[in-house]
Amino acid sequence: MVDQPIPRRNFLKGAGVAGTAAITSLAGGLAACAENPPAPGTTAPAPAASEAAPAPPLALSPNEIAFVAAAVDTLIPADELSPSASQCGVVTFIDRQLASAWGGGAKMYRMGPFHKGTPEQGYQLPLSPREFFGAGIAAADAWSRKSYGKPFDTLAPEQRVAALKEMESGKAEFADLSSREFFATLLDLTMLGFFSDPLYGGNRDKAAWKMLGYPGLPATYADKIDAYRGKRYVAEPQSIADFS
Repeated sequence: MVDQPIPRRNFLKGAGVAGTAAITSLAGGLAACAENPPAPGTTAPAPAASEAAPAPPLALSPNEIAFVAAAVDTLIPADELSPSASQCGVVTFIDRQLASAWGGGAKMYRMGPFHKGTPEQGYQLPLSPREFFGAGIAAADAWSRKSYGKPFDTLAPEQRVAALKEMESGKAEFADLSSREFFATLLDLTMLGFFSDPLYGGNRDKAAWKMLGYPGLPATYADKIDAYRGKRYVAEPQSIADFS
């Protein structure tokens, strides 16, 4: 993480534009965009927010939703390029993932012994992703109250940035798990939700794809090679739902 405000372009470099296609296959508010798609060869405008009712939660409690919304909006704040992460549905995406079979640890080996592993060994706890995420939020709020006198979601923006930096570095002392591992999980889910196919609840109205100029699901452009040779091609992105 970098100093507040977090530059969006630096975040995109870290996330990797080239990895967006992979993220859309792995993943699984406020809408954003002009009603009329940009004409090919023109620059897509930055999306404008419009009001929409959030999806009812499936896994997260109200307190957990407050934490997640504050955290993801600190990682991806609204700016001239796109709405914030929560406005793009990232909280809904994370909630759905935690409520899924993946969130319940359906394909995880969860029998001991559980020893402290090396960084190369990755996750070494008996908790499912949902349990781990819930424990991480509780530990983060407890640490925030101890360090700042109040829960994370009520901190000032600059305090949230400082708190997340402490978690990212592992300096934040959580009771029963690593703050570094929790931050890594939070960051991964945030990026997945922001860049995923909208079918999974995040990237609402394809705001992240429109920001990047990513076309979404279509992958064949042989019929456009000659017409757009040496020219920029801009088109309205399409998701899985558009072909259902």
